[in-house]
Amino acid sequence: MATGGGARVTGERPGRVGESPPGDTSRALREPVPRPRSAPAPRPVPRHVACVMDGNGRWAERRSLPRTSGHRAAESTVIDVIEAARSAGVEWLSLYAFSTENWRRPHSEIDYLMRLVRRVVRKHAPLLHARGIRCRFLGVADPRIPAPLARDFADLMTLTDANRGMTLTVAFDHGGRRDIVEAARSLIRSGVAADAVDERYFATHLPFPDTPDVDLVIRTSGEQRISNFMLWQVAYAEWIFPPALWPDFHAPHFLECLRSYQQRERRFGGVTPYANGDPTP
Repeated sequence: MATGGGARVTGERPGRVGESPPGDTSRALREPVPRPRSAPAPRPVPRHVACVMDGNGRWAERRSLPRTSGHRAAESTVIDVIEAARSAGVEWLSLYAFSTENWRRPHSEIDYLMRLVRRVVRKHAPLLHARGIRCRFLGVADPRIPAPLARDFADLMTLTDANRGMTLTVAFDHGGRRDIVEAARSLIRSGVAADAVDERYFATHLPFPDTPDVDLVIRTSGEQRISNFMLWQVAYAEWIFPPALWPDFHAPHFLECLRSYQQRERRFGGVTPYANGDPTP
């Protein structure tokens, strides 16, 4: 049907000002097309992982075995975790083997531990060196440590000093408070002015000052304590407390802890998640 002006009547209402005519796709073409979200980039594995190897005694007691059996069973876990950490790309691994407070244990247990640790060090030194692992021992200050064991520690450090595959630090006769006190004494002896001391300068007087801050602490057996372990270095660490006792804790458990760490956002008191141990955005 035609009208006087020759215009064709469509039955559609006239458009309002600023409204696209019916059937006009130009606006749709101008609208930005939402892009599908890409999957977030995976967070890196922690650069420095520290383990509090807890639960050896309870592992033995649950099996009606002497506590020394738990320490002996822990050896395979130690090697398993070292291999898993190295393969996963962890650069620094610290293991809490014997604290300054552990000297309070029965003499027979301490004597067994000293002999066991010496056997483990001598047995696995070739493997650690072949894997390119640099070994360090944090502590080892008490004169009660048998001289042959102290020599084995020193020999292993010398043997592996040039290795750069991963740095393994075994905390033996270690106490975090003692490390801080010794650093303060070192600063006083150096005669540095009090106003010249900041956190960075203080850290240079700690043992092994090139050690980066700990990113992740794993304490087995479900206990949730720091136990005087690397107190300065764990200031901003993430903590995971798996219930498994140390002799039952193996590579799959360790890797699960790494995955849990990768799902966390580290803010260091701010609002932006930062990278491993680096408070710089």
